[in-house]
Amino acid sequence: MDYYSSQITRLIEELSKLPGIGSKSAQRLAFHIINMPQEQVTGLAFSITEAKRNVHYCKECFTLTDQDRCPICKSEKRNHKVIMVVEDTRDLAAYEKTGKFEGVYHVLHGAISPMLGIGPGDIKLKELMQRLQGDVEEVIIATNSSLEGETTAMYISKLIKPTGIRVTRIASGVPVGGDLEYIDEVTLLRALEGRVEL
Repeated sequence: MDYYSSQITRLIEELSKLPGIGSKSAQRLAFHIINMPQEQVTGLAFSITEAKRNVHYCKECFTLTDQDRCPICKSEKRNHKVIMVVEDTRDLAAYEKTGKFEGVYHVLHGAISPMLGIGPGDIKLKELMQRLQGDVEEVIIATNSSLEGETTAMYISKLIKPTGIRVTRIASGVPVGGDLEYIDEVTLLRALEGRVEL
């Protein structure tokens, strides 16, 4: 039995299709939107449709942007000889928040996963290799520490090493504040292998 009118029900259904939004969250969002002033609702709807219409891949790094090249690729302050390879735009944003990386990025839009039928041709690897024809000194592989991320990192490393370009992998290991007794063996091993001199 429907508790709400068809339009409210449809709004809840559409919102619940978003990732991480269950039926209760969708219901809360729907009622929040309905109670918002008309101009705010119009602004929200306009922002969604304009983003969908105008956002596309950067021609250089393949992050999401509404320009030909994203602000990072356009910046002359960035070191274009160092490229950090990440799985998606959210990973790029996470590194940018640190404010410490001065190079540029390459967004793969996924990771190699034979189980899911995702091969090297399904992510932006060919585009990465094309970028390496230019003046590049180092490629930092910053894929996730998952099986797929590790597989992708190894594949990229084997592709790039014959070119003579330096290939590095981000360190991973024990999180700050973590107790060693609760951390799995693979993470501990990576922490040991990625150790630095003090």
